Amino acid sequence: MTRQCVIFPLLVISLLVPALLASDPAAAQGPSATPVVEGERPTYRVAVARFSHETCTFCPGGDTGIEDWLLMGEPQSGLDLLEGGGTYIRGFVDRARDYGDIEMIGLSSPRGVFGGSSRSWNTEETFDHFVGRMIDELRDALPVDGVYLALHGAMAVRNIPRPEAEMARRFREVVGPDVPIVAAFDLHGNEDEVFLEWADGAFVTKRFPHYDAYRQGDRAARYLRAVMAGRYTPTTATSRPPVITPTVLQWTGASPVMDIMERARRWEDREPGAYVSVFLGFPWSDVPNVGTTVHVMTDDDQALADAIAEDMAEFIWRVREEYASGEFPLPDEAVRLTREALERGEGPAVLADYWDRPGDATWTLRALLEQEVDGILYAALSAQPTLDAIWEADLQPGDVFEGAVGGYTGEQAGEPVELSGTLRWRGARWGYEQVAVIDFGERSSIILVPAYQQVTTPGAIRFAGIEPDDYDIFVLKTRVHFRRGFDETGYAPTIHIVDAPGDWFGTIRLDALEYENVRLEDFYPYGGRR
Repeated sequence: MTRQCVIFPLLVISLLVPALLASDPAAAQGPSATPVVEGERPTYRVAVARFSHETCTFCPGGDTGIEDWLLMGEPQSGLDLLEGGGTYIRGFVDRARDYGDIEMIGLSSPRGVFGGSSRSWNTEETFDHFVGRMIDELRDALPVDGVYLALHGAMAVRNIPRPEAEMARRFREVVGPDVPIVAAFDLHGNEDEVFLEWADGAFVTKRFPHYDAYRQGDRAARYLRAVMAGRYTPTTATSRPPVITPTVLQWTGASPVMDIMERARRWEDREPGAYVSVFLGFPWSDVPNVGTTVHVMTDDDQALADAIAEDMAEFIWRVREEYASGEFPLPDEAVRLTREALERGEGPAVLADYWDRPGDATWTLRALLEQEVDGILYAALSAQPTLDAIWEADLQPGDVFEGAVGGYTGEQAGEPVELSGTLRWRGARWGYEQVAVIDFGERSSIILVPAYQQVTTPGAIRFAGIEPDDYDIFVLKTRVHFRRGFDETGYAPTIHIVDAPGDWFGTIRLDALEYENVRLEDFYPYGGRR
């Protein structure tokens, strides 16, 4: 049978089945869903766990300990994890349940760390504590036929250079060499070939914003079941084109990152059984496997896996200049450009402080005030000291507010800004016990939060009587995720990514960082060659 004869019926089938199945090789190869007969043991038992953190090792605040991971609540396990453990797990669980013959064991998994990606190094004790708890529960649950891990890929832990690979290694020690381990990742992950030395597959989001997190969980379930059923023999390859980029340049809605991900999808469509994942990297984790990585899985075809990995690396290297380059206006210029756009009727507008990882920088707020701009919704500014003062004074909605906001984590944050206004609202929001809204100036409001908060849609700020449609300018602490609700929907015709007035962590100027575990000259655009 010729290759054309194989591809043609697959294309016909793709028109008849849901889009989710059409481009997924495991959907065609994996066993069909079969119900579990009541009273019988399911065919497969799969352990499920999550440990996800995008670690900014250059961020202030000190190391992240066990207690920081418990501020959002105790770890989830069992049904609580399977039904409320996030999008990657939901995609996996939904598909596994559809098969009807998979029993899932939810291992105790941390919910999330207070402050998210603004938090610095995790302690070794923290990693050992949570992973150790998972391992103990895994031993008690044996035997299992598979393992699914919902990870991020950019976790950084003191004394553990590759945390996700180490996690896979510890799971492998328990389940043995023949039980498949599969994981889902964020495309900002820092992974190299070591993870696939201990695991059998990695599924990485191909879109930023991450619209496809559910899909990657779903694909992982299909893949894992095919492997457990003996219908797929994992064969992997890894390539690492020496390119490093800040995440603000990794938007998949524009070339060349769009083209990189399309090339990965093209390989998957051309070669049934091939899976191609691209880690774009997270440069604010000072870890040895930082940068761009390609992972490939094929069904018992090493030559194909190697060829795809090399092709992807060559393509990424060809587009390296645009992939690793960017230039954005400083706060004063960004505000001026925004004022001009509003005068032309091109509003509302977004000013995105892409670089501000702690979330308390005041440079853009100060520029708006100095240029006497009205109609601002600042969503949101990290201001724990101010929130503490509001609660200590027991200010209530309608009370006068006078005080300083922001600018408390160091030089990069700028000076605190004095505001006079009215407390509109105070209460719990976004998992934080203390959040406040201050109205100030003419038609302007600012949301104060205790730690970095990324707002991605107008709907997220429709609370406390706030109606986003009433404002002209949104100041957001975000790089790309805001495009989900403000750009790709057409909500905000004017968008300016705002740069920092200094070479601080979080900016595109990575050569200002004092790496200890990374040789920046090994990477383009600071060096590097293929």
